[in-house]
Amino acid sequence: MKMPQRPDPNSLGLKAALAGADGALMARDVRVPLAALVNGNPLSVPPASLHGANILIRTASQLSAALALVTLDGIAARMVIAPPDLKDEHLADVIARAGIDTLVSDGATIPGLKFVAISPDLKPAEAAEHTRITQWVMFTSGTSGPPKMVTHGLAGLTGAITPGAAAEKITWVTFYDTRRYGGLQILLRALIGGASLVLSDPDEAASEFLVRLGQAGVTHLTGTPSHWRRALMSPAIGSIAPRYVRLSGEIVGQAVLDGLKQQFPGAAIGHAYASTEAGVGFEVTDGLEGFPADYVGRAGAVEMKVADGSLHLRSPRTAAGYVGGAEALKSDGWVDSGDMVELRDQRYYFTGRRGGIINVGGLKINPEEVEAVINRHPGVALSRVSGRKSPITGALVVADVVLADIANDNATFKESLLAACRAQLPSFKVPALVRFVEKLELTAGGKLARHG
Repeated sequence: MKMPQRPDPNSLGLKAALAGADGALMARDVRVPLAALVNGNPLSVPPASLHGANILIRTASQLSAALALVTLDGIAARMVIAPPDLKDEHLADVIARAGIDTLVSDGATIPGLKFVAISPDLKPAEAAEHTRITQWVMFTSGTSGPPKMVTHGLAGLTGAITPGAAAEKITWVTFYDTRRYGGLQILLRALIGGASLVLSDPDEAASEFLVRLGQAGVTHLTGTPSHWRRALMSPAIGSIAPRYVRLSGEIVGQAVLDGLKQQFPGAAIGHAYASTEAGVGFEVTDGLEGFPADYVGRAGAVEMKVADGSLHLRSPRTAAGYVGGAEALKSDGWVDSGDMVELRDQRYYFTGRRGGIINVGGLKINPEEVEAVINRHPGVALSRVSGRKSPITGALVVADVVLADIANDNATFKESLLAACRAQLPSFKVPALVRFVEKLELTAGGKLARHG
């Protein structure tokens, strides 16, 4: 029997595409059926009253933000999606640069802005035309000072998503926050596919979240490699048995891919490359770190090239530009990712960010290259390599290491770890200092927190 095709959101609008959907958005204590959003209004005002508004969506919960995006797409001129770590000190600058006139929030008001409250308690919606092409504005990560804001259209954001047939029940989960690019991609996949999405709670312990995912019957689960390393360390990982596992957002090492394959032998495991500016680039599904060399220069919607060791992308999914004063994206459409790659045996491997290099006596070291060696060593759960100032060499290489078994915290294990580094790395890349730590912090975007 031929299954019905999901509606195309780019022809009908995101909200209209939810008609007939079986899925739901599920927060810790609240469940909102997708189909209820077609004729339901989570706002304190009729959506039609916000036609043409420039709206800042700043909420405490991911669910509130998701409801706002569905309700206001096609109505608002611009939706600026505030991540959970947007600092109050940057609000005035964001509001001025983006021309914000309205705040949609489940929290406090902001002086000078029209305030619209949002709640998962839906009210009957008055008729509203969702015909406007709305700008979706997101914040880039990894910058100091006022954050950069990148503009996308719904067509670009959903360019890598195929609605497909409603052939199977899918429950998506992402360790990402859906107010950032990686998490937003999964939210849109769930909405367009009519599937369910389980949302995380910042106050929820990892073990509790994994148990909740098992109870929800998660089938598709995504996160950064750092998210996954943490999950693999938890005894509660046995609560879930996803059919599909995806990693993105950081360099994916072979150790974490192998660990996931061992934990979920029946799952399809892939790692994807995307950035807030460049959009979704590609996915690798062969179980190996890096990506095949023939991805570069091949024909298709996404073009790739390597220039000065950095990966560049060009595609219809690329952001339209920056908002309010930031430098423009290149006029020829190519986006320099700043992610450095190295070609070895017909495969490109990511080596690190251009701005993250450690300089030891004039010799350049990518922290991620050293971390990959350390993370492959049996007994290591996670590591972070950084530089510490040295009056002689300029910097020393320091490795902070989380052990899978704290009983290994001894001089013998440390020496075996350093021996592995000496065997696989040039001497100047071998850590001068190894410190065992209980945990390593992640950023709000789920990436390993790096200092300096």
